[in-house]
Amino acid sequence: MNDDPAIRRGHPSYVWRAGQDRRLAMIQHFAPLDGARVLDIGCGIGAYVTQFAAHGAQAFGVDVEFDRVRRGDKLALAQSVSEALPFASGAFDMALLHEVIEHVQDDRQTVAEAVRVVKPGGCVIIFAPNRGWPFETHGFFWRGRYRAGNIPLVPYLPDPLRNRLAPHVRTYTARSIRRLADGLPVRVAAHTQVYPGYDNLTARRPALGGAIRRVTYALEATPLRALGLSHLLVLERLA
Repeated sequence: MNDDPAIRRGHPSYVWRAGQDRRLAMIQHFAPLDGARVLDIGCGIGAYVTQFAAHGAQAFGVDVEFDRVRRGDKLALAQSVSEALPFASGAFDMALLHEVIEHVQDDRQTVAEAVRVVKPGGCVIIFAPNRGWPFETHGFFWRGRYRAGNIPLVPYLPDPLRNRLAPHVRTYTARSIRRLADGLPVRVAAHTQVYPGYDNLTARRPALGGAIRRVTYALEATPLRALGLSHLLVLERLA
């Protein structure tokens, strides 16, 4: 497998667009930011950390890639692996894992660490790829070469074949993502699936992008949310 970090760990958010605004609103619904102490695990260059601070939070971020952390030099960012966070237990009101657990070495330990650093009554908010979405958005490997792009139907393949084509990234069913919380002192406060922001499409073709947003966002209130791009899982830390 190609050792390029951008392939193994994905690209962070470099620009802030409507899709991120929508997800920020979802985060604020479950974890009001004003006055809160929050941690973005896998923060990249600090896009969400910047927004959290702008909304009144005491915001921190960690990322395994030093070059990404260095680009956020005016933010409270540090280099760290997600499986061993350098913070005391109960240090935060909220921890975010935004499209991160699919890339980490140990997703179960990453979630356990996020839960550990959140205080009782606080929450861990997870966005992660949904196996029901019909495209592999992280590219795939074919005949030893990595091919970028949105590849149709790869998530629907049986595990042995899907994992051979996309060994660099995980994707989760509703059951498998909830299983990451098994044995942890949490309750599932919310779990749903959300559709993408369609920002690139909307920039090129505003009318079409807007129509697709309206239709698919309406689907989030129906059983067809199961086809959404990402899981949104909220875990509330118990005493």
